Amino acid sequence: MPKYKRILLKLSGEVLAGQLSGGIDFDTVNTVCEAVKECVSLGVEVGIVVGGGNFWRGRSSGEMDRTRADHMGMLATVMNSLALADGLEKLNVPVRVQTAIAMQQIAEPYIRNRAVRHLEKGRVVIFGCGTGNPFFTTDTAAALRAAEIDADIMLKASNVDGIYDKDPHKFADAKKYDTLTYTDILSKDLKVMDGTAASLCRDNKLPILVFNLEDPANVVAAVKGENIGTIVKED
Repeated sequence: MPKYKRILLKLSGEVLAGQLSGGIDFDTVNTVCEAVKECVSLGVEVGIVVGGGNFWRGRSSGEMDRTRADHMGMLATVMNSLALADGLEKLNVPVRVQTAIAMQQIAEPYIRNRAVRHLEKGRVVIFGCGTGNPFFTTDTAAALRAAEIDADIMLKASNVDGIYDKDPHKFADAKKYDTLTYTDILSKDLKVMDGTAASLCRDNKLPILVFNLEDPANVVAAVKGENIGTIVKED
């Protein structure tokens, strides 16, 4: 039985690139979508926010105007959202893409009540374009959408199996945390997400589970409440 009724799954764009240097690896997309399908079959309502770093990262755009660079990043998230939607549809999972910037020929505009209604009907809802505003990350968008749809938890898929005191890929003595508070994230300056996202989750008492997506089955394990990753919650 699932522990959570409604979740917000945050995926990085880099996850969808798989072993490629960029773009979309459709084998990876399919394995992620299969895990989402299993969650839906358990009766879990699933919202997804995906980044766009496999195509474009506004923060590393050099001399480009930051607002314009971030708008390009928002468009990158829409490409990833459509790829995920296609993968889910091929598995006969009902899905809707909603975007924070209107592009009605290819996606619904983001309307909170409509998104909740889709979730209640068993449809996966993928939220594109981040918050629709520059200077905000897709982590912040995930926290915002999770709060808006009254998600029970935000699942943040990562390339490591939780939150560490330092980069485990660089330091063999890195220590993994099983539980943390939002204040720990902010005061220790842990780089798991930006401060705005962490503050938003804290203010809305929204727990966060950070786990490794190398095995997409971890998504199912997470919704069942199995002991994986690092949980961030109130004191």
